[in-house]
Amino acid sequence: MKDGIHPKIYKAKISCACGNEIEAMSTKGEQVHVEICSHCHPYYTGKQRFVDTAGRIDRFRKKYAAAQK
Repeated sequence: MKDGIHPKIYKAKISCACGNEIEAMSTKGEQVHVEICSHCHPYYTGKQRFVDTAGRIDRFRKKYAAAQK
């Protein structure tokens, strides 16, 4: 392998906006800040929710309820 072409690897402390902190190896530096992690992401926590924007679900139900009559 060539010398001097590989990035330096740090033992990083990764901090999330939710307060969760983990230690991992990184080339970004010793302190890495992220906005979302597996501790607070809805996919991993199972707390997904559907947002009814401007009553779209209600409009859909009205439209197809009238069509079935």
